[in-house]
Amino acid sequence: MNYDASSVSGSSDLETLLRQELVRGDVALAGVAPVLTHLLAGTGQSLVSDAIVAQMRGMLGHVAEQMLQARLMAEGDSALSGHVAPEDVDALSQRLVSSTIMLSHAYALAVEAYFANLLEESAGVDPVLSPLLQELIASENEETAELAMATMSAQARFMQAQRRMNLPLSELPSELFHQVLSIWRRFGSGCPPEVLSKAEAAMREKHDEGQSRLGLLSRLTGGLKGAVHAALIIDHAGISLFASAIASTTRQPRELAVLACHEGQVARLALTLRAAGVKPTEVARQISLMHADIALPEGFADLTERQAMAMLGSARGASHGARQA
Repeated sequence: MNYDASSVSGSSDLETLLRQELVRGDVALAGVAPVLTHLLAGTGQSLVSDAIVAQMRGMLGHVAEQMLQARLMAEGDSALSGHVAPEDVDALSQRLVSSTIMLSHAYALAVEAYFANLLEESAGVDPVLSPLLQELIASENEETAELAMATMSAQARFMQAQRRMNLPLSELPSELFHQVLSIWRRFGSGCPPEVLSKAEAAMREKHDEGQSRLGLLSRLTGGLKGAVHAALIIDHAGISLFASAIASTTRQPRELAVLACHEGQVARLALTLRAAGVKPTEVARQISLMHADIALPEGFADLTERQAMAMLGSARGASHGARQA
């Protein structure tokens, strides 16, 4: 999103330029799932980072393995736990690839971990314990401090899981958890119904969205209330708190907030930050922190929060309509 300042002569031209960038970004995001489906189903030249694809394969395989282990346990042979047939894991993983929600979630997690590591390299922000999280842990409010400590532990587990290419079932959002259970039930339709019911009950018992990392992040950012702007500074909050705060403030899906940090989504990130109330000078600083060779167009400093929010909304509607045509 490098712009020739002379090409932007007024607010109308600026809005047109930013809207066009948003639509391009939306179209790119809409194409992610089909590309990933193709890449995960076989081999070939990658249009997405090979590391991201490998990360997603690992996460899908781990989800499949956990579900198949639950079925073995329900069959009453605990000795088989941990010895799921690799071909069964591969087969169930391929079924999971059919879920757009699963693909989008796994992709966003892999990208989040990538940016967490990138921020550590470029700005010295610890992927687990950001400056803001340190402040919240030291809070005089006992409830806030405890929640921040729990969030830090969950973030540490997340980064470790990403290094191992794992995705615990307990960390799935409820909607996604129910969908993968449905895929798993169809995959195991040849098993006795009582076995499937027992395995499903065991998995559901261990799933508590409120205690998941994303649930804790949501509760922590929600508790900031008037101080939430501290979480909108990415090198102060870290990518994970930042994404949850942005999503909450602008009422966008958290996954979209994560993906907005991608180089091809700079217009979305800039407008999202502005819509959340971040000052234009701070927006520019954060954009340069994430993408050193990208500058905002002239006139962005005059963009109001309301205008930014309206542009985000209209661009989503326009791109949706274009995809339906």
